[in-house]
Amino acid sequence: MDFGGRRLDLNQPHVMGILNITPDSFSDGGQLFAGGVNLDAVLHRAATMVDEGASFLDVGGESTRPGAAPVSVQQELDRVLPVVEALAGRFDVVVSVDTSTPEVMSAAAGLGAGLINDVRALGRPGALAAAAGTGLPVCLMHMQGQPDTMQRAPQYHDAVAEVQDFLSRRHQACVEAGIGAGNVLFDPGFGFGKTLEHNLALFRALPAFATRAPVLVGVSRKTMIGQLCNRDVGQRLAGGLAFAMLALQAGASILRVHDVAETMDTVKVWRACGQAKH
Repeated sequence: MDFGGRRLDLNQPHVMGILNITPDSFSDGGQLFAGGVNLDAVLHRAATMVDEGASFLDVGGESTRPGAAPVSVQQELDRVLPVVEALAGRFDVVVSVDTSTPEVMSAAAGLGAGLINDVRALGRPGALAAAAGTGLPVCLMHMQGQPDTMQRAPQYHDAVAEVQDFLSRRHQACVEAGIGAGNVLFDPGFGFGKTLEHNLALFRALPAFATRAPVLVGVSRKTMIGQLCNRDVGQRLAGGLAFAMLALQAGASILRVHDVAETMDTVKVWRACGQAKH
């Protein structure tokens, strides 16, 4: 897949490092943003992730943790654009933009972003057209509700079937908007409007998702690990790596994580055991 001039083989797994440029993300809020963008800290964190083996750096300026408050378009632009420009000019990786905002998509693409990663699956007004206008691949995620309400008793008749149907319909909407059918990735949206049981059902169904489009899996440090392992957010690495190995075995193309070095070790072990896709 061509990510704004950088071609990557998604038949092999890749690691995406998370760069949250927010004061309130659930795991690392405020580390890279405290009253403003700490660009030196961002570049240091990014350089470490690239050295550790990340193929993608995912930049987000709006927290989507459960209960998160929205930010204005200008706030998001001010947080994200300086980081995208700095990263694209320094590192030979794909800069992904974690955004639902059309203005951010367009501006970030102009500064060198290579992927649009949208938790709202291009559902905001103007997002489909903006994403199509960039010519970049898009990652569509499923979320029931919105961040401020999504974990208030989420319910499904059949979580797997409903998420698959949603992503298929959004894929078709992308094609109709002018985004190439082969330029779409899927993210089932673990933890976004799902109970632990919904999350586990979706994880077991990952092979089916991977037959439809390349799949991005993001479970790093999430509540589902805490629920299973009785661990606080800073103690969830082992559980996250277990999920990473299972995701690799299920055919995931991208692992979106906070802990790049440890996840790369997991990928290396998986490859050494002859599990690489052909």
